[in-house]
Amino acid sequence: MNAVLSAALRHLPAVGLEELNTAAALQTRVDRKYVIPVQQARQLLASLDTGVRVLEMEGLRTFEYDSVYFDTPRLDSYLLAARGRRRRYKIRTRTYVDSASSFLEVKTEGGREATVKERIPYGLADRSRITAEGLTYINDTLAAAVGATPAGPLGPVLETRYRRTTLFLPGSGSRATLDEAVTWQRPGHDPWLLDGSMVLETKSGSAAGPWTGISGPTASGPAASPSSPPVWPPCARNCQPTAGTARWGAASVSPRHRAPDHPVTSRKPLPRFSRLGPPP
Repeated sequence: MNAVLSAALRHLPAVGLEELNTAAALQTRVDRKYVIPVQQARQLLASLDTGVRVLEMEGLRTFEYDSVYFDTPRLDSYLLAARGRRRRYKIRTRTYVDSASSFLEVKTEGGREATVKERIPYGLADRSRITAEGLTYINDTLAAAVGATPAGPLGPVLETRYRRTTLFLPGSGSRATLDEAVTWQRPGHDPWLLDGSMVLETKSGSAAGPWTGISGPTASGPAASPSSPPVWPPCARNCQPTAGTARWGAASVSPRHRAPDHPVTSRKPLPRFSRLGPPP
């Protein structure tokens, strides 16, 4: 995380990984995503009170993530999300770069806008492909959750990379993540960079929103409905709420967020790994 944002986090007490996973694992949850300018992120972090805690492991508070998303040749997963279908799903591998550990994840839509995430450990070398064992797990999980399996072979369609900071709100048992240096890359294409902005995601166990301890105006926007969005400090007045894989991607990589004059022209290999690893 850049120096200014790191300074804004220094006043927050730390929470360890084990405690965070015990108090707020939230594998079934309501997610909301916001694209916010870096300056508003600084103001947001600076305004948080001491009740909020930040994930820290071995002195680090920011961790690198890499995810590969899979879909059919007809992009069934993407289209189900874009059209708001009840039985939509998302399939990806999630790699915690700092710990060299990967998981195969299947996300489906539960009741009351809840996202249900199920996952299994996955080989790091297989992170960009679906193995036979992985396909069996995907089919079994989707058959139980949505009553259907993918209608075609699954291949990698998008890779995302970013640095994530995780916040914990003990009062509500909820958490939020703040992602910077976000890039998207389709196979065989140059990456797209989310320039000058960050992605803020709230994760709570209910649709009411987790931020009961933070005062300020409510963030607004069509993607925040039908349920009430969380309440934010004044800096978040102009946050752009987005929801769902398709709508989030479209909003985040709009022309005004792209950096066409400063593209990421080469795909960097995964950094060297240490023993650290953030939560799901």
